[in-house]
Amino acid sequence: MQLEDINTVAVLGAGNMGHGIAEVAAMAGYDVNMRDINDEFVQNGYDQIEWSLNKLAENDQLSEEADTVLERITPLVDMGEACADADVVIEAVPEQMEIKKDVYGELEEVAADDAIFATNTSSLSITDLAEVTERPERFCGMHFFNPPVRMPLVEVISGAESDEETLDVIEDLAEDFGKSPVRVHKDSPGFIVNRILVPLMNEAAWLVSDEEATIAEVDSTTKYGMGLPMGSFELGDQVGNDVSYHVLEYMHEVLGDAYEPAPLLEEKVENEELGKKTGKGFYDYEDGPGAEIPTDEQSDLVEARLLATMANEAAKLIGNDVAPPASIDEATQLGAGFPDGPVKMVDDYGLDDLLETLEEAAEQTGYERYEPADYLEARAAEGGFYDQDDDDEGVDFETIRVEYPAEYVGHIVIDRPHRMNTISDDLLAELSTAIDQLSDDDEVRAILLTGEGDKAFSAGADVQSMAGSGADPIEGQELSRAGQQAFGKLEACDLPVVAGIDGYCLGGGMELATCADLRVASERSEFGQPELNLGLIPGWGGTQRLANVIGEGRAKEIILTAERYDAETMADYGFVNDVVDNDDLEDTALELAADLAGGPPIALKFTKRAMLAGRDDTDAGLEYEASAFGHLMATDDLMEGITAFMGDGEPEFEGN
Repeated sequence: MQLEDINTVAVLGAGNMGHGIAEVAAMAGYDVNMRDINDEFVQNGYDQIEWSLNKLAENDQLSEEADTVLERITPLVDMGEACADADVVIEAVPEQMEIKKDVYGELEEVAADDAIFATNTSSLSITDLAEVTERPERFCGMHFFNPPVRMPLVEVISGAESDEETLDVIEDLAEDFGKSPVRVHKDSPGFIVNRILVPLMNEAAWLVSDEEATIAEVDSTTKYGMGLPMGSFELGDQVGNDVSYHVLEYMHEVLGDAYEPAPLLEEKVENEELGKKTGKGFYDYEDGPGAEIPTDEQSDLVEARLLATMANEAAKLIGNDVAPPASIDEATQLGAGFPDGPVKMVDDYGLDDLLETLEEAAEQTGYERYEPADYLEARAAEGGFYDQDDDDEGVDFETIRVEYPAEYVGHIVIDRPHRMNTISDDLLAELSTAIDQLSDDDEVRAILLTGEGDKAFSAGADVQSMAGSGADPIEGQELSRAGQQAFGKLEACDLPVVAGIDGYCLGGGMELATCADLRVASERSEFGQPELNLGLIPGWGGTQRLANVIGEGRAKEIILTAERYDAETMADYGFVNDVVDNDDLEDTALELAADLAGGPPIALKFTKRAMLAGRDDTDAGLEYEASAFGHLMATDDLMEGITAFMGDGEPEFEGN
């Protein structure tokens, strides 16, 4: 079977995951049969889809009418009616092995012989479930994340007998759903994301159970010290402490005592303090303030133990060929919102130090979970999970990409779509390095700057990872100066810079775009400097540079009101040079950058320098202009330009 052979998708289960998957499939253009065990359950799921589609339509996030999408979904109770003509059946019933096995026993009797079965499970064995059917080669895992409409990750998991063709088709289907599939090559409890997250949350609970840290210290360290999107206990409450506990129980059963649930977590489940859904978990959401996490209670011990736990789990995944380092990082960024992947994080911290942390903890406590994996010991000796190759050309960036899409054009892509391309400390450093790299490259004459995906050019600073800096005025000043320096380097570089803006361009993202020489925006783009709403001011040059582009009056309007503006308005204000159809943004921005790259490089360099020199001192600018003009009179490029003009041809400037 190929992707083009798939017309009808059956979804078994109309709960939160089931109706979300059905909605995603229908939005992608597929006919969907959504089945549950009674009319009430399936109708409730159908009503939830209708509500969600109408909300998406209100926010201009649907490419067609909500009713058109809804018409593709048929709510059903009869298994045969739902699945007889389905090309793919996605099962999303409750996360209990016996329930799922019963469903597959019934399904096998009515499904078409060539239909593919895909289970949406977060941890259960794909191989064990496939054994219930007569098609283990056409059976795999297709693990969506909650809510499926919003979360981009789908783990595509191989069972022991899954055909490569089956995995390829499901991967293609996930992409057609608009998702980012990550392959899990072996059936291993927890797969990738939960295999990292659940032991991490369990270790956090053990640290508190053993009185080595407080909940405040753990979450302060996790959220502000390590820069993760949530504190460990905050995340547990969000996911549901019963969910984490049941995944751990399964891992404990299959993998042994290293995954024994912590007493604190077990206590929360026994007391039905399951988190937000019950009003109380590790934090009180009904009678208390919820997850109030201090910014200044970080613990070195907590950070080392949590990172060591992630390093050990990553080693087991990589060493057992479940997933390579890049897949682990991608999945965890997409599925859990990590700013950096866990493999990169532990490599940056130092595997040798984390190995020592595990060995010391194992000796002190005797706990099996601290026993280092063999592969961790091997990679610690090599300096990290990622190969260290000093002979690689260029720089191995993590938060951006540098590409060369056209002659003489260097393309910097802000590559953090899972975080709306927000700007972190690491990104500032890598941006500065990339500008130096392109400026020193004789084969680059213009820079194109874009954000990955169509959601955001950049939604601003990664406030979460930087929040700790705000507690210290000195650190806050250093953060501001780091951004000013990186952005100033882009503004002052000799190469012309084009910003291709698609989606949100807010806060620090707009400050970055201000440093480009020309800006092209898609119709759906939104602009704004919302810092005052947070009690801040634009801190990366926005209070100075924006006025230079659009005038002081308009700059004050944008900064002081903290309002959002559409692309046409920003074009009227003079910030955007061209507004184009959403689908044309990439081509138009690249074409403009290529046109600039074809110009006379020396003259372009001197033009930028003269304009920058005269910004605050007109006389200095005029003096530089005169000097540059005289220099250009003696260049070969001038003769090339004159000759081409006289002959009505196109000049080929060499930069001489």
